[in-house]
Amino acid sequence: MILNDITRIANSSTGRVSSWDLTGRNNDYWTINPGESRVLADIQGPGVITHIWMTQREHYREALLKITWDNASTPSVLVPLGDFFCLGHGIVNSFQSYLFSSSAKDNNVFNSGCALNCYVQMPFRQRAVVELVNESNESHDQYFYIDYEKINELPAESGYFHAEFNRANPFDGWGHEITVNSPESNISNKEELAWDNNYVILNTKGKGHYIGCNISVTNIHGTWWGEGDDMIWVDGYKWPPDLHGTGSEDYFNQAWGMQPNAFLRNGSSIYEYDTGGYQTSYVFHLENPVRYKNEIKVTIEHGHANHLANEMSSVAYWYSETPNTVSKPPTVQERLPVMKDDEGYWIGKSKVYGAEMNEEMIEAKKRWAINQSKVDVNE
Repeated sequence: MILNDITRIANSSTGRVSSWDLTGRNNDYWTINPGESRVLADIQGPGVITHIWMTQREHYREALLKITWDNASTPSVLVPLGDFFCLGHGIVNSFQSYLFSSSAKDNNVFNSGCALNCYVQMPFRQRAVVELVNESNESHDQYFYIDYEKINELPAESGYFHAEFNRANPFDGWGHEITVNSPESNISNKEELAWDNNYVILNTKGKGHYIGCNISVTNIHGTWWGEGDDMIWVDGYKWPPDLHGTGSEDYFNQAWGMQPNAFLRNGSSIYEYDTGGYQTSYVFHLENPVRYKNEIKVTIEHGHANHLANEMSSVAYWYSETPNTVSKPPTVQERLPVMKDDEGYWIGKSKVYGAEMNEEMIEAKKRWAINQSKVDVNE
């Protein structure tokens, strides 16, 4: 894609807004106070943001990246800083993909120096306002580049980029004690049961196309967290959905679990066996975006038939015909990562399944309990 465009001589101009020290000295960062929202760039259109580079030492979950298009009353991007760049949990790690990359001083650690890059093309017609919101209780030092092009006119079909953060802590799994791929977990999840209970990556209205996501899982229960099918409904509910997958790792274009690799369109930006249970996976639909005319609902099971109860969070990426409102992230305390105590145990306990269990779920849990009691007696 970019190799075709790089040959064209265009009637446009290139600009950059950065944190360089206006005094000519070397203090090339901005300090953002606790609770402050600072405008990093305010660019008049028409134009396209072509690249964002940011580096900082900390606050990957506490700080929010906020982008508003064309004087809209609400932002179209409002996502924790690390998660926007495909690094969940407040963890940094080096990886490379087509849309995002990072280079960390120390890999697979919380809150350490890391360079973040975004190459998503973000067109706008009137105005682009990029802000950083510091919701921590500490000062935040931010280095940044925001590169853009000014053009005479955007093509009429150019959409506005959106990104939205969601989280379930924990996900309301009906049988978290049941091991993945056991007979007891293999119950039916279809029709409105799936529509109502799957983890929701994106649920939005308008006209546009979905281009992918990242999903972060804190594997509290230790069993394989995948096997959940992706199910995407375009322009309303029907059964089966317009796109139905075969498993979580399959949706991320891998197989036999996730592996410690990061490819251009899919992979693991954070790998659970390098971090003691924290995973971030990503997939980008660059050649195969999911197009919709009125609405789209992108979901995935957590464990087959939603039986697991790990912490899950996600960022969805899409283009819309007009600037739309995105969901407000949870409060800073509600989006902080799940941590371990000094002995390596997860802090906090999973709650019970929040929705009403059907007869098949109840029977499966009974069978599991009976079989486990037999195992305990034999041991």
